[in-house]
Amino acid sequence: MTERPYVLLSCAASIDGYIDDTTSERLLLSNDEDFDRVDEVRAGCDAILVGANTIRRDNPRLLVRTEERRKARVAHGLPESPIKVTFTARGDLDPGAKFFTAGGVEKIVYCSSSAVAGCRERLGDVATVVDAGDPVDLNTVLADLADRGVQRLMVEGGGTVHTQFLTAGLADELQLVIAPFFVGDSAAPRFVGTGRFPHHPGNRMTLEETRPIGDVILARYLLAPS
Repeated sequence: MTERPYVLLSCAASIDGYIDDTTSERLLLSNDEDFDRVDEVRAGCDAILVGANTIRRDNPRLLVRTEERRKARVAHGLPESPIKVTFTARGDLDPGAKFFTAGGVEKIVYCSSSAVAGCRERLGDVATVVDAGDPVDLNTVLADLADRGVQRLMVEGGGTVHTQFLTAGLADELQLVIAPFFVGDSAAPRFVGTGRFPHHPGNRMTLEETRPIGDVILARYLLAPS
């Protein structure tokens, strides 16, 4: 196996498996206590990855929120927040998105070979653009991150990205938070899509922890190789 970081998938979903609804407003699936837990997990990682669609739809900052955790990272010789990572087939991301403008941390965009030239022209001033094959190869992404010193990668979605990591057998841990309500809209995005998953009824994940956090539940699974 190619050397790669430890990959931790983090997701919050409704009780019927949706990670958003179809409105223009962001759907809050978690609560303040769990947001703080996620911030702690972020602070313990070397890089955070989201898909290009998440950047377009949610415009996330992807920074460590609390001053104490930022200071603790700096005291250990680390940047205030982890490296920000995304991958894209088309390279048509907005250089003004918060992913690129928020925080003085490194940003890396893994792009399909056919779109690299245009992506570098668009984003080269705000991020490092890396050719990751055509289509983008997650093994190439992870190997390159390992070469850059990333030992622990947090993947925060969205659903297509989670599906790709899980079906490829490239996730080591899943932290899934379940919100106490239903979305009930089949047009809304789900935690994962259709695919052939290594973990199925004959190869179950290992439940490492369950914990109530206010009105949500955290289930933490370890994903042993199939």
